[in-house]
Order: sequence, then C-alpha cells, then structure tokens
Amino acid sequence: METRPGACPCGSGLPYDECCGRLHRGEADAPTAEALMRSRYSAFAVGDAAYLLRSWHSSTRPARLRLDPGDRWTGLEVVDTARGGLFDATGTVEFRARYRERGRAATMTERSRFVREDGRWVYLDAEPT
Repeated sequence: METRPGACPCGSGLPYDECCGRLHRGEADAPTAEALMRSRYSAFAVGDAAYLLRSWHSSTRPARLRLDPGDRWTGLEVVDTARGGLFDATGTVEFRARYRERGRAATMTERSRFVREDGRWVYLDAEPT
C-alpha cells in the first residue's frame, strides 16, 4: 500500500503513515480493541477494503466488501469502551462516525464487538445501539 500524507482520519493527531497507515500496511497489529476500531474507521476513510476484510473475524467476515467511493468519512467520536485492553480477550467500542453520502451529512452509531483471533484483535460484529 502506498504512503499518504496528512493527518490520520482516526483523529489521533498523528500523521496517517505513523498511525493507522502502519496497521493498514501490515507493519503492526492494533494493541487494543479501540485502536483496531479506529484503524477500521480510517480504512473506510481511505478506501482500504482489503484491510477491513483482514481485520474481520473469520466467522463473520463477508466474502467481499465493496466500499462506496462517493462516501466521505468526516469525523470519529469514541463514546465508550469496555475491556479490549492489552490483556483482554474481548472488548466493545461504541462510536459515532460522521460521513457525507451523496453530499448529505449522516451519522452512524455502532457498538462494535472485538475478539482476539490468533492473538490479534479482530472485528466480530455490532450490537444494536
């Protein structure tokens, strides 16, 4: 994957290449469930469907994923986290993601569930909010 200039879409304040870009390129694994959620948001923002599939649990991963190139992800707010730390096996992260779809502002709220698979954090599914 090519490098990208600018701030990371996840809102960390770090350059993309030093933040989620490292995870997207496979140079590092997310240390926490929240870090994985942020990297997945960034993958939506930069259009990296391959990373989204790689970071999805094998039991719930779709066969393919098509991202809408017209969607523009414009902001992320982490609302709550439960577990998902360095020594946990499961975790949840509730967040609000802002985006523009066909020029119209929209917000997605989700409580994502994460688990470790082969020692790495992966996205399992979402609970209703």
